[in-house]
This record gives sequence, structure tokens and C-alpha cells, in this order.
Amino acid sequence: MATINYIIKVEDAKMAQIKKALETANIRVISIIDVYKSGEEGKKEEAAKE
Repeated sequence: MATINYIIKVEDAKMAQIKKALETANIRVISIIDVYKSGEEGKKEEAAKE
């Protein structure tokens, strides 16, 4: 079976919720990687890193 990579953008969702939704649709999830966050949550995390 081939592996296919997709990039999705979501609002107000956690990785566990995304994985559950995909698996409910019979889509096998190998990994989910947080690449970029924007908005208020992303700003809070960037400030915490500094």
C-alpha cells in the first residue's frame, strides 16, 4: 500500500480529534505533525519559547 502525504489546515481542533475523525472515516493515520500555528494560540506558544 502506498503512503500519501497531505497537508490540512484546521481551526479549533486538536491532533487527537483530527486523528479520531480520520480513523472514523476508515482512514489509517500513520502520523500527524504540527507544522505551524497562527492566531492567539500560536502567539502564546511563541512567547513562551522566548
